[in-house]
Amino acid sequence: MSYQVLARKWRPKRFAELVGQEHVVRALSHALDSGRIHHAFLFTGTRGVGKTTIARIFAKSLNCERGTSAEPCGVCSICSDVDAGRFFDLLEIDAASNTGVDDVRELIENAQYMPARGRYKVYLIDEVHMLSKSAFNALLKTLEEPPGHAKFLLATTDPQKLPVTVLSRCLQFNLKRLTIEQIVFQVDRILAAEQVEHDPESVREIARGGNGSLRDALSLLDQAIAFGGGKLVASEVRTMLGTIDRGAVTDFLDAIVRDDAAALAALIQQASEFQPDYATVLDAFAEAMHAIQVEQLIPGAASDAAWPVAEFAQRLAPETVQLFYQLAITGRRDLALAPSPRIGFEMTLLRMLAFQPAPAAGDAPARSASSARPTSAPSLPPAPSERGPGVTAAAIASMPLGDAVAAPRAALSMAMPATTAQPAPAAVEAPQQRFDAAAWMDFVDQSDLRGPAREFASNLGFVGDDGDTIRLSLPASHEHLRNEFALRKLQDALAVAAGRSARIQVELASVIGDTAATRAARDQSEREAAAEAVIAADPFVQRAIREFGARILPDSTKPSD
Repeated sequence: MSYQVLARKWRPKRFAELVGQEHVVRALSHALDSGRIHHAFLFTGTRGVGKTTIARIFAKSLNCERGTSAEPCGVCSICSDVDAGRFFDLLEIDAASNTGVDDVRELIENAQYMPARGRYKVYLIDEVHMLSKSAFNALLKTLEEPPGHAKFLLATTDPQKLPVTVLSRCLQFNLKRLTIEQIVFQVDRILAAEQVEHDPESVREIARGGNGSLRDALSLLDQAIAFGGGKLVASEVRTMLGTIDRGAVTDFLDAIVRDDAAALAALIQQASEFQPDYATVLDAFAEAMHAIQVEQLIPGAASDAAWPVAEFAQRLAPETVQLFYQLAITGRRDLALAPSPRIGFEMTLLRMLAFQPAPAAGDAPARSASSARPTSAPSLPPAPSERGPGVTAAAIASMPLGDAVAAPRAALSMAMPATTAQPAPAAVEAPQQRFDAAAWMDFVDQSDLRGPAREFASNLGFVGDDGDTIRLSLPASHEHLRNEFALRKLQDALAVAAGRSARIQVELASVIGDTAATRAARDQSEREAAAEAVIAADPFVQRAIREFGARILPDSTKPSD
């Protein structure tokens, strides 16, 4: 018997075997069990997520000899013929190769005849967006008034190309890309059934290579089994896919953070011996930056334990993580423009090494003696008024790649605290301030807090300020806003505004009175009501209401600042 590829051998034959499309299965199952079956369905989604598989199971459910239901028997002659691809009343049409109006006219003429064996004729049109405009026009009338014995199942990877007249006549289901965990579960199950020796990391490499498509992952699995001589080993799978161990990405990052150019060059040379796919390496680098940033903003929330996120979350500033992420994705995009992929990859890592902000004294781990660079020039830099604004890490991250290369690292250092041996001038102490409820809300409104830190502060209620401790309350419904990053940002902003270092005590309790968020919402509501009143009093609007029955739509009027 000839070998059958895994993607075909393990194609789901029942709705219960489908992975990751529960929202579609639920809707179709209810329709089949209740008998409320629409005549046209549109399944959208990327390749390999189950569009045609769902359509075939649906056709089997409609025509099973034991009756229409969401659970076809799978053993009757009709179910067997559908699984084997020889059921006469299931007509599969590849719109990519049958795009013309003549092909569609033949389909329409055939649809008028009763099914040969089953209860319904089922037309499965794959990649339906490839049909020509005239073919769509020919199909439209049949979709609008179909025969009672015909059902149309359309599948496409690009629904934006479908005419709205077709979309309006179909029930549309968007199939999701599968997660790595869902693909790992399915691949593990298949390997156990096939009795293939494997290790967990090799399965995860296959799942990542599938990029959300189970069919692509199973094709890679076929290839990996052949490559490994009947077993899967993570190192061999990485060689086949052109990827590298995640530990190597961690080593790259460690060398960059330590400012060790020699170690970074050695690691790049070592990686190049395996001829990796440099685009996937930079993808992995960006994934690591994402996990580290999530850990910094929401401690403990990083879901991928394969990265040492806690360590690097402490060693890197959040702004530097954003810079490295931007450089990684920009470098990946520009690999095709580089003289060679290795040069493009190497230059991307060297940019990270060159553009990371020079830390102030004591802020970062000690750099290697062989490669440490001075953080300040022998002579003092010019005063801010003479040199203009410094270039920040965020500014470089947003630059086009050619401009970022030209930005000198010295410009980054200008934006950092001076680290010369000369004593810094004494700071001018701001007058100390004690807060009350109104002063607290004014502070939040006028502060420079951004993002999660501002959202956290805006929902805090003022309780008291005894000079040493500022007591605040946070409703239990907003507990998710509290994290170390937001608290630290709030503490820094308070120290500047109040001119003193006060301890912040946040207790979970109902807020008495207003918060900055509720006051802002009330002010906005009042301004909108005033704007609506102005519009309603306008003579032209009143005449339109009186003579033409016009009305002012709620929430359609916005105040102008």
